[in-house]
Amino acid sequence: MPSYAITGASRGLGWAFLEEISNDSSNTVIGIVRDKTATDKRVKDELNGRPNITILQADITDYAALKKAAEDTSKITGGHLDYLIANAALVSKYDGYDGIGTLGSDPDQLTAQFNAYMTTNVLGNIHLYNLFMPLILAGDAKKVTAISTGMADLDLVNEFATYMGPLYAMSKAAMNMVTAKFSAQYKKEGVLFVSISPGFVDTGNNDVSNLSPEQMEGLQAMVASFQKYAPHFKGAITPQESVKAVLGVIDKLSLDQGHGGAFLSHLGTKQWL
Repeated sequence: MPSYAITGASRGLGWAFLEEISNDSSNTVIGIVRDKTATDKRVKDELNGRPNITILQADITDYAALKKAAEDTSKITGGHLDYLIANAALVSKYDGYDGIGTLGSDPDQLTAQFNAYMTTNVLGNIHLYNLFMPLILAGDAKKVTAISTGMADLDLVNEFATYMGPLYAMSKAAMNMVTAKFSAQYKKEGVLFVSISPGFVDTGNNDVSNLSPEQMEGLQAMVASFQKYAPHFKGAITPQESVKAVLGVIDKLSLDQGHGGAFLSHLGTKQWL
């Protein structure tokens, strides 16, 4: 009976992972969220209270809460875990459509936002990996996936001038390295660590109604760069489409094929859109 733990499972991609994986009643699915009460209610209302789902409370920036979530997961699964999906992340409109030079006009705010991104998207996941590693080592599949972004790809940034979302992209690029470093340490013990970009997904955070003229210009530049990079690009895909693709990639990856520490797209390649 495969076991999965998913962070940030209350909405967006995390909820789509929770729903898709729990469709198979033989899977044990653990959702780690900040608001357990609201997520329990959503599982009851929208998924008929599926018995193979357990919701645990933990903010990824709260080490003690993450530690308890790992302990509770161990009790649920009998001391092992097959798949860990590190999905929880800070995504802010603060830097969504501006360049790093523009953000530098307010250094105090830039510093605060940088620290928030790195604490949540990088350090929080380092703690997550370390706390859940004993369970992964005892599991059968031994697969750990970080949900990344194509915006963290240097070639994309350099060739297509994707200057938007700099802090978010930096944090994800750092997390790609974290995942690769864990891979370098644990691949000899059979653990596959990978970073996967889910594609450009409509997670409900794409409201552009209150953008400033400067931010709107950045949005238009981003869309233009995407269309130049991928002429077939037609817009965002749904969380369900993304999750099915990502899970398909995870299923196919292996250490034997040299995928340890890899940074790939939901297509299983370096094509981000």
